[in-house]
Amino acid sequence: MTLNQIILFSLFGLVFVMLIWGRLRYDIVAFSALLVAVVLGVVPSSEAFAGFGHPATLVVALVLVVSAGLVRSGAVFLITRTLINASRSLGSHIALMGFVGGVLSAFMNNVAALALLMPVDIQTARKAKRAVGLSLMPLSFATILGGMVTLIGTPPNIIIAAIREQELGEPFKMFDFAPVGGVAALAGLLFVSLVGWRLIPQRDAKAKSEGFGDIGQFIAELTVPEESKYIDQRLQSLYETAEKNDVAILGLLRDGKKRYGTAATTELKAGDALILKAAPEALDEFRTAVQLDFSDATRQDILTTDSDGLTMLECVVSDTARVNGSSAQAVGLAWRQRSVLMGISRQGKQITKQLRKTILRPGDILLILVPQETADDVINWLGCLPLADRGLQVTADHKVWLAIGLFVVAVFAASVGLIYLPIALGFVVIAYILTGIIPLHQLYSHIEWPVVVLLGSMIPLGAALQSSGGTELIAGALVDLTQGMAPWTILTILMVATMTLSDVLNNTATTIIAAPISIQMAQSLGVNPDPFLMAVAISASAAFLTPIGHKNNTLILGPGGYSFGDYWRLGLPLEILIVTVSIPAILVVWPL
Repeated sequence: MTLNQIILFSLFGLVFVMLIWGRLRYDIVAFSALLVAVVLGVVPSSEAFAGFGHPATLVVALVLVVSAGLVRSGAVFLITRTLINASRSLGSHIALMGFVGGVLSAFMNNVAALALLMPVDIQTARKAKRAVGLSLMPLSFATILGGMVTLIGTPPNIIIAAIREQELGEPFKMFDFAPVGGVAALAGLLFVSLVGWRLIPQRDAKAKSEGFGDIGQFIAELTVPEESKYIDQRLQSLYETAEKNDVAILGLLRDGKKRYGTAATTELKAGDALILKAAPEALDEFRTAVQLDFSDATRQDILTTDSDGLTMLECVVSDTARVNGSSAQAVGLAWRQRSVLMGISRQGKQITKQLRKTILRPGDILLILVPQETADDVINWLGCLPLADRGLQVTADHKVWLAIGLFVVAVFAASVGLIYLPIALGFVVIAYILTGIIPLHQLYSHIEWPVVVLLGSMIPLGAALQSSGGTELIAGALVDLTQGMAPWTILTILMVATMTLSDVLNNTATTIIAAPISIQMAQSLGVNPDPFLMAVAISASAAFLTPIGHKNNTLILGPGGYSFGDYWRLGLPLEILIVTVSIPAILVVWPL
């Protein structure tokens, strides 16, 4: 063993001890290790920051931006309304999301599948008032499992097929992975949805569940547009949709008069204003679901002209505020500041007038629709006290199919090999900016920078381990260890070693290293190399012990509120299960 190998193995060991200890944040630990490796000479200075330009790092950053665009366009609301029911039990929700994620990731890149479903899972957790960390890790694992089923589902399968063609003359075909990968994926999904999710520490997700609990309820108004499909239907026909979106319909306003007791049976007409009680996010989701307008022509003009940069902000009326003792209409909030009073929260007290005509008092909490670039100016002009910014964006629902279409085209092009995935996602981000789906000033705010630093720091360390011969040292030891053993035992050891390596390196590098070794092992035994290649394909993808083994695990690290040491709690029994069911399946489908 060379000096560089000793340094790298020691450094990796120290890094993982520190990460599992958890006293320092993971990005600080990883970046510090990278700097130490450069100082000690095991990572060349010219390669020190190559990880920040690595495709894996770029894919993670781009996927987070694309996910934000899908949320803002209303694509997530569309899926949530048609598929997800927050009243389901957690186990049922995980099973359904896992099934959908598994099917999608079989026919599209599993990173892209998670990018589509992660915001849906977060929205559902908010509705169900549960910590998102309880379901986000099972979703990530499900999309990884689904990728095992087809050639295009995950990069390791593509690499295995290419190496088989190079070494044996013919590649694996599209569905050659399905019999074994399907068994592994099905067993994994059943375990995760029935038992596995109970192993996730709930404490780790509590910090990220802020915003999913009790959010201030506002009295608000939204208007039925002329083209609404609900015209001539009774108001009560909206009750089910309102309940699903956590919105209470209190009544309606017609011709300046409010109706409460008899409102349920009133037939809706264009221009009717619904009187609602809801949290800001729920209000926007209900508006998108039912296709409602803001409460007057001025408000609709603001939505049309400024919707690419609209946000909702919350502020408290103070004694010295401009609106204290006055109304939004009287001070000219709409025509002076191009902003709209969306809702009022008054300590549970009833508001009897139209919102814009309601006399405001000290202590009232206002929900205001405002152009993003003038938000601070509006608050200062009103003289109100801003509450903490919760990033309450207005859904640009008229662009939902544009956002979905751009995403689908990019994923399809990447899946069939027309374009490299990071480039495809980059084009989606640029298109989202040019079409206003994501405002330019919000572009970088959607990226989890600690995750980017983690990946950018660990990739050069993994490359150094490979270039120093450290990974070959592991492979050689594996060959010596398995001499004289039964083939099924050798397959088991190969899978365990490949899984372990994949948890440390990325699964692509692991496959490149392990696949040739597996062919060599099969040839030394005088048996068919296909079961060995299939064992590598399954185990290289089954990286469930750490957040750096697979890009999907890295993506959920921040949003799920996980720590580095949380993954093994669910990942270790899942990896054991994958080995247990895959070995018999391999031996049946791909005889030695």
